[in-house]
Amino acid sequence: MTEAFERIRGHDFHPLQPDRRTFTVDRTLGVPGVADPHDRDGRVRSLALRDLVGLALHDAASVAAGLTDDDVNVRCLAAAALGVARAMEAREALERAVADDPEPIVRSYAAIALGEMGSEASVPWLRTRAAAEADPDVVHQLELALAQVASGRWASDAQRDAFLALRDDDFGRVREGEAAPDFALDDTAGGRWRLHEGLGRWQVLIWIFADWCPVCHREFAELMELRADFERHDVRLATLEAHDTWRGRLMVGREVEPTLWGSRQWFREAYTQRIWWPHVLDRAGAVGARYGTEPMTFAVHGEFVNRPTTVIVDPEGVVRLAYAGSFWGDRPSIAQTLDMIRTHDFAFVHPQRLAPARP
Repeated sequence: MTEAFERIRGHDFHPLQPDRRTFTVDRTLGVPGVADPHDRDGRVRSLALRDLVGLALHDAASVAAGLTDDDVNVRCLAAAALGVARAMEAREALERAVADDPEPIVRSYAAIALGEMGSEASVPWLRTRAAAEADPDVVHQLELALAQVASGRWASDAQRDAFLALRDDDFGRVREGEAAPDFALDDTAGGRWRLHEGLGRWQVLIWIFADWCPVCHREFAELMELRADFERHDVRLATLEAHDTWRGRLMVGREVEPTLWGSRQWFREAYTQRIWWPHVLDRAGAVGARYGTEPMTFAVHGEFVNRPTTVIVDPEGVVRLAYAGSFWGDRPSIAQTLDMIRTHDFAFVHPQRLAPARP
């Protein structure tokens, strides 16, 4: 087996919840999230995924062998790597993982991989499987896989290259009072967004989760409602997502309208008309890692995600707020973020923030 698999097996990850098995729980507190801001789970997963993507490009069989490993993290990351690498020769192994793996999170990642590799041969099978699947998070990923295959926007070379370029020293925590590291990333409209082009203005960076996140959609609605306030205070804002192009476009209403398990109405028309800010693709989470989001820290709804992170940069390019949450709902609201800029008071702790257990 590969060295990456051994590193995954050797790391003590926070466990999945006993019932749904699609949320991470803090091993000490027993509640969803990861309290310790210096926890290494996300770093271990991200760097292992980098190595598995590289291996899958020339030895997909070795990576596909991880789909039957006893370790759930090995199975998840093997599936994710095969999708990013578009390792079509692993299609049948991924289909078996979707059908047979006991863990919903593994079935989700195998479904995502089939969509990312553009597996047209899997379409009839995916339709049948979506009808048979019991877990709503997995059903959602199966529906998205079908839509992504049909779209022709499969895993991009840019996503692959972003993972291959990940380095251990990408992972750090930008502290308040320090200069904000510059970066340039693609957005979902085909443009390029660079932080330092906004020097001279207040800037806000908001890392979100994914299309299935009701908290993220509420934040988007609040951004739409407060557009005039942001413009009046000359604030330049971007939301960022640690996904490839198709998933990013899905979030802003530029792709299909899937049936979300928790949604009473969809947002496509409203989003295409009312989103006024750029939605930026932090494809492997490398920029987020530098700012403290710790990509792939914990699972939410069957997918490993970054910490919910809000960063405020002042007109001189200095970080005034670098807040990385401890669970899925832990960050300042959009209105609170704008109030910090208005008042220059950047003290914030979410009232439900998880506190690491004392040793």
